[in-house]
Amino acid sequence: MHMADALLSPAVGGALWTAAAALGVYSTRILRADAEDRRVPLMGVVGAFVFAAQMINFTIPGTGSSGHLGGGLLLAILLGPHAAFLTLASVLTVQALFFADGGLLALGANVLNLGLFPCFVVYPLLYRPLAGTSPSPTRLTLAAVVAAVVGLQAGALGVVLETVTSGVSALPMGKFLALMLPIHLAIGLVEGLVTAAVVNFVRIADPGVLAGAGPGGTGGPLRQVLLGLGLAAAVTGGGLAWFSSANPDGLEWAVAGVTGQEGLEGQGGPVHAALERLQEKLSILPGYDFRSGDILPGEPPAGPWPAPDTGTSVSGLVGGTLTLAIASLVGVLLRRRSRAADS
Repeated sequence: MHMADALLSPAVGGALWTAAAALGVYSTRILRADAEDRRVPLMGVVGAFVFAAQMINFTIPGTGSSGHLGGGLLLAILLGPHAAFLTLASVLTVQALFFADGGLLALGANVLNLGLFPCFVVYPLLYRPLAGTSPSPTRLTLAAVVAAVVGLQAGALGVVLETVTSGVSALPMGKFLALMLPIHLAIGLVEGLVTAAVVNFVRIADPGVLAGAGPGGTGGPLRQVLLGLGLAAAVTGGGLAWFSSANPDGLEWAVAGVTGQEGLEGQGGPVHAALERLQEKLSILPGYDFRSGDILPGEPPAGPWPAPDTGTSVSGLVGGTLTLAIASLVGVLLRRRSRAADS
């Protein structure tokens, strides 16, 4: 559901940037008052896992489309909503800056669509009441699936409203919604099952992680959880990403279904042009591959499936490491500011 700059006007994109930044500042202030030492490494490792997991697009049977994990709900369950929002923002920033995945103008929109709804709406208002305090695996799975579906439906609706507000007349609201919501319903079902599987693993490995997700919680040693998720991130980004579906993702598929053509022409103008040039300079591995004149950012390489590719593996490992470093740095800075305020 990563939006491209072509879907947004500068005014709408700028307003969403402002809203995302404000929510980030709010989350920072909350976490400064609730800084936990154990949350810092968890932010980095879970962030790296989400980055790697988002590289894998799974096919939606019978549609010609694909989807990938959003990760906001998983992060909220393991970290709490505020740390989850900052961690997901770190993931999306790394993707946009270094891999040309999602536009720079659209970064604020992507952070809100993928972070606001799962972290601050469905996690506290839907997942936690459904899961309860000591859920069985079945109840936890049900809660995760319902919450993931609702969160992605809200995010998909946000994409449509933001696009229509930007004046992209090629995407009429009714038809766009008719394609976006059903395809993200299917994606949400898969995301819920993956989220439940990871959370059940964490609960078995160290139940204290889930107990410590909210303010005032406590938790035990994180070694087993960190090793497990760290290994999963490395294997997923370094190898399993070869098995990513070559089908367009849900948003690209919906745009093509409305317009009858692949992609969407940019709105033009100096803002879009300047940001496109900046992204081209910053992206070290555009499209999760080595730079090449033959492959555009976000376009899978041609060839048989699966597609073993050194560029994909390097991208997964480099991106996971960058996300690990940035999300951990955010946690460290919050912890230091919290200690300075207390002293």
